[in-house]
Order: sequence, then C-alpha cells, then structure tokens
Amino acid sequence: MTCLPSGPVKLGLIGDNITRSKSPRLHRTAGQLTGCEVSYDRLIPRDMDLSFDEVFEKARSGGFRGINVTYPYKEVVTAKVTVTDPLVRAIGAVNTVVFDADGPKGFNTDYSGFMAAYRAVRGRDAPGTVCLIGTGGVGKAVAFGLIGLGAAVIRCVDLDPAKAEALADALRALGSDTTVETSGDARSAAAGADGIINCTPLGMVGIGGTPLPPDAMVGAKWAFDAVYTPVETQFLQDAARAGLTVISGYELFFGQGVDAWDIFTGIPLDHAALRAAIQEEDQ
Repeated sequence: MTCLPSGPVKLGLIGDNITRSKSPRLHRTAGQLTGCEVSYDRLIPRDMDLSFDEVFEKARSGGFRGINVTYPYKEVVTAKVTVTDPLVRAIGAVNTVVFDADGPKGFNTDYSGFMAAYRAVRGRDAPGTVCLIGTGGVGKAVAFGLIGLGAAVIRCVDLDPAKAEALADALRALGSDTTVETSGDARSAAAGADGIINCTPLGMVGIGGTPLPPDAMVGAKWAFDAVYTPVETQFLQDAARAGLTVISGYELFFGQGVDAWDIFTGIPLDHAALRAAIQEEDQ
C-alpha cells in the first residue's frame, strides 16, 4: 500500500477511558516517519452519545482504513468482523480491524505485542508459573502469548468463574505442555508464582487501584501490567519494591501498535526511530 496518490490514511481507536491514549501519537508519528498523511481519531461511544455498534458503523462507512479496539469492546467486536487466523479465533478477542471492500477483517496484535514485550525484558527465560489476573480481551491475548513463551503453569484468575473457565478450556484445547488452572482469588493464585500479570482495568487513569496487595507479590520473579496509562501503575510500583523484574504495559502498547501499523498500511517502519520520536515528544 502507498499513501499517494491514494490519499491520507484514516485510522481511529474505539474504547472507553481513552482520552490519554498514546495510540494517536504512535500512528501519526509513524505516518510522519514514512511520509504518509495519517489521521487517528479517538472514538468514545458514550462521549459521542452512540452505542458501540453505531460507532463501529460510523467508522466503517466514514472512510476509515481501520480501527484499533480497546477496553471494553475487544470481545464484542469479534461478532462484527471476519477472522481468518485460527489462533485469533481461539483467543476470541480482536484489537485491530481493517475495513476491506469485502468486509471488516479482525486481527489481534496484543498477542504478538505481549510476546515481544516479554522477550525484550526477560529474553529467552521461561515464564514459569504465572498468575494471570483478568481474563477479558487483553487477558485472553496475553494468556495465548504465555503458551507461546512456554509457561509451565497459567493460573487464570477472574471474579467471574465462567470467564476464567472459558479461557482455561480454550488454552487446554491447544494441546500444549502448559498446565492451566483457574481461581477466583488473586492472592492465593499468586502464592508461589514466578510471574504476576495484571490484565484488569485496575490502575488505569480514571480507575486507579491494583488487583493485588503488595505483600502477595513477595517471592515472585517478574510482573507485567497491561495498563500503560499511566506507565508507572501502582501494581508495577509495588512489584518493583518487592524486587520483581518489571515489564511495562508501554512495551505491549508499542509492540501491538507497530504490528497494527503493518496490518493497516503494509508500509515498512523504523521501529527504533519511532520509539525515539515518541519518547522525545514525551519529554
């Protein structure tokens, strides 16, 4: 795909509580680095006084090349797109949609973004036993990423037992060597875990909080928070104080973002230059 003479690339993000999302900056900067005119709009259903379905249709019919989808719509959107990747169908959540002539196509770059974030910090070290708190859209993607990374045990934690069991069943169906367990209590699931992951919205700007008390982290080796706004969540601050290696949600954000850019445009992108440009804007 080329930007000219076909014109600018129109992109957007549908989600709640996204006023401070850095996704617009990432994609607009990617456009600047590649000589491509890019617009990227925040589409917040409640602020637009529209339902998710109405916002999705507005984007589809409004000339958008594609959209990212974030909390709480990653599972809802799967009913509105065609998913060709069997792995993404198994995950059951979509965070990237491309509007093609033959209909909207769904992808999941949270999965690949998480694996890249993990390897950037821990290299080839295996995840070990992992306590995964939150089994919604991003939790599903991260769980499949843990399978790909060779986790020994995944403890799926959710206040809704049915959601945790559904994810566990999907993971077991892969036939990997990973043992999958479920729990409704984060503290007990964290006991003896090597890794602790937050895939709940707790800690986000406008929500706050943390899914686990600090003392429950003691003894673990690493922690990851899918929340990246703010980057330094209470969860990660507690983990760092407990001596854990911290993997920031910003790394997932960056990884899923560059993978989404490739899906949206197919235009080669210098990842190091993009990271530097975004960080310079943050200073």
